[in-house]
This record gives sequence, C-alpha cells and structure tokens, in this order.
Amino acid sequence: MESMTQGGKAAENGGGEPEGVASGPEPRLAAAHGPALAAADKRHLWHPFTPMRDWCVDGHEPVVLVRGEGAWLWDQQGRRYLDGNASIWTNIHGHNHPRINAAIEAQLRLVSHVSFLGTSNEPAIRLAQRLVALFPPDTLTRVFYSDDGSTAIEAAVRMALQYCQQTGAESRQRLLVFERGYHGDTLGAASLGGIGAFRGPAARFGFAVERVGGMDQVRSLPDQVVGELAAAVIEPLVQGPAGMRPWPAGMLRELSDWCRDHGVLLILDEVMTGFGRTGRMFACEHEGVVPDFIALAKGLTGGYMPLAATLTTETVFEAFLGDVAEMKTFYYGHSYCGNALGCAAALANLEVFEEERTLEWLPAKIDRMSERLRRLEDHPRVAEVRQCGMIAAVEICRRRRPREPWPWEQQMGARVCLAARRHGLLTRAIGNDIVLLPPLCVSEGEIDHMFKALERAMDEVLADTCPAQPQALSRC
Repeated sequence: MESMTQGGKAAENGGGEPEGVASGPEPRLAAAHGPALAAADKRHLWHPFTPMRDWCVDGHEPVVLVRGEGAWLWDQQGRRYLDGNASIWTNIHGHNHPRINAAIEAQLRLVSHVSFLGTSNEPAIRLAQRLVALFPPDTLTRVFYSDDGSTAIEAAVRMALQYCQQTGAESRQRLLVFERGYHGDTLGAASLGGIGAFRGPAARFGFAVERVGGMDQVRSLPDQVVGELAAAVIEPLVQGPAGMRPWPAGMLRELSDWCRDHGVLLILDEVMTGFGRTGRMFACEHEGVVPDFIALAKGLTGGYMPLAATLTTETVFEAFLGDVAEMKTFYYGHSYCGNALGCAAALANLEVFEEERTLEWLPAKIDRMSERLRRLEDHPRVAEVRQCGMIAAVEICRRRRPREPWPWEQQMGARVCLAARRHGLLTRAIGNDIVLLPPLCVSEGEIDHMFKALERAMDEVLADTCPAQPQALSRC
C-alpha cells in the first residue's frame, strides 16, 4: 500500500553525512501542525500520478517538505533527504539559492505580474534576449512564453500547423511522433505521447499523428504520408518517462537532415533535457542540430517558478504577419504568459550558470555518476543502467537471465524508492525504472550518498524476493 504511493512513514535519515556537506538546521512543523496538515492533505488534495486510495488510508504519513538548501530537502519531522529527482526534474542550482531568491525578491518590490496581451515587462524582454543568444545567430530569434512544458509543446505544434496553413501547405496537418515519447499531460500534448497510460482520453482526441519507433520507420514512410506531415516532435538524445532511454548516437542529426530534405518542421522537446542536464546547455548541441522550434520549461527558472518558452525562427514568425482581416494572428496564450517573477528567476538562473561555471563542473560529476552506475551493472536485480549526462535510470528486474521484469502491479520500483527515504534519498520510479536526476549543484560526495541510499534500499526490498536457498541472490 505504501509502495504504491512512495509515501508511508519515512524513517529518519540513516545515510550519514557526505563529506563537506553541512546538515544545517532541522526545521520541524509544530507538533500540533504536522498531523493536522497531513489530515487536511488527505481530506482535500488530489495529487498527480498518485493512487489516492492508498494515499488517504489510515497509517500513511504524507511527507510534507518544509525547507530546502542546495541539493537537500527537509520534511515536517526534520528528516533530511537528498533531492534525487530535482523536484520532478526542475531544480538546477539547488534550493534556496541566494542569487535566484534575490532576483525574485527584487522583482516583487516592483510588480509581480502584468498582462502580456497588449503590454510587456522588462524581465520578459531581457530574458528573450538571453535565450535567443544561447543559439547560433539568426536561428531561433523569437520567444513565445507560456506556463509549463505541455503548453510550450502545444504552442510549437499549433504554430507549426498554422504555419503550414498560411504558407500554401494546407495538406500538411499531421505530426510525426515516436513510440514511448512523452510531451506533457494536456490533451493536445498527451495525444503526441507514445505511452498509453499517460495519453488517457487523448488517444481518441487531440492532434493527428503518425507514430514511429525510430529512423528505420521514418525512412520507410510512404510519400503520401510524408506529404501530410507538418512537423516531427522528439525528445532529443533521451526519452524521459520512457525510462531515461537514450536514442542511438547520431539519430537526432539524421532526423534533422531528413526533416529538412522533406519539408517537415522539427520540434525539439527540451523540457527535461535543457539547461545542462545532458552535460551541455541543450541536448541538441551534442549533434549540432538547430530545430525550427524548441520547447523549454522545468529548468528554465532553475526550478523556482512555473514558466515555459517556445523558441522559433524568423521564417515561422513572418508567416503570422498580415492584416487583421487575414486572420494570421496566433490566437493562443495564457493569463500568466511572460510572468515577471518567473522571467526574473530565469534571468538569475542563467546568470548563475555563468557565475558558478556550472557546465564546467559537470564532466567530473557525470563521470562519478557513471562510475557508481557501473557498480550496479552486475547486481542480480538490475536489468540495465542507463545514463545521459546527469540523467540516469536503474532498471530493476525479477531475474536477469533470462530477463524477467517485475509485474507492474507489484510496484517494485516504488517500493525501492520508499525504502530509500529511510536512508536519506527522495526520488521516484517509472515502473521498474528508478530515476536518478539530482540538481546540477550536487557534489561528488552527495552523488555517492545518493547511490549508497539506493543500494541499501535495493538490498532491503529486493533481497527478500529471491528464493530462500542460501546462495539464491547471487544466482538470480
């Protein structure tokens, strides 16, 4: 029951202190507040991607996070955890970063939000300049703001479809998407995804798609189908909710060339991979690809505020210019587009990249992740380890040879993550894939702590699932 929610009674941190990491104060909720908040949570809240029957059961104690510092989080009981999934893949430079805090506070003293429909604001203008400058000159020159990854993708798709309509390519109204892909949870974004559980009713609604498994199928598409494609949408280098599965080297470059040769626009979903996760600022840099659209969110503000951006080319932008009567305007937007607080946080996020030379420090951290992952490759309950920069997944299995996965209903990945809390690690699993995606500020010592906690949790949860013979675990 607790394993289904990754909740349960998280025990005190037993993982020890990584070298050079100060524990800091241990914030606690007042004794009367903790149980009351937990009860109110169960009574009123509906958590995403959470089996709520198990969450609300008597005996389950929700973890209420009350403070963060660097790569660490504290709960209502003062227990400390390494943030092993960067607060759902968002946090970059750590929690409570003074530079980002100061930028938000300074903007609060001016104005927190103004409409972006017919007016503008200074942080949004300055952020657009900074984002455009991250790409080669005269490539991605226009920035459209929205709220999150789903809306950034939907903006790109709607722009691509409308661009085709307004440039004499009305027949191009389908989208090339990939099996196991994930692009968000709003109805339109979900319809692009290749994971059935995340699509929900979008399997019957949403955008018209042509779904493929890889470049072999792309190259084999009939001419008639290619002629109907407006754009291809892909997570570059690595598919996230598919279990952090890397694409073959060179695949992105090949797809980009194919799109250019066949008049198909290219949309890159860098919501997860952007802002240093792969070792470079953007994943597309690894293969020298500049798309027609790029969707950014999550790490855009360093993980502090909801903000997204869709960048595109001047060629696309100019197709939307004309007299009002021509109806070329892009009629799409949200109330909080260009939010001044979010843009101020995003500007500070980019400044921290420069001031702290974040990208320069990543190779050593990526190597330490690789080293620790290699140690798990021979574990009798590990089917595979996968890594792309600071993104990793450990796939656990019931049996290595022959390969036998855990039935999804047993939620073994979630059980391991729940056990890891007892050793000072917060992360989540996607089925049997345990995700390790810490903030980029994490130290090598903290990476060691993360893996020690995971290994202890795996030993506790998975050792008991082998047959009872004395040497069974080593043989499985």
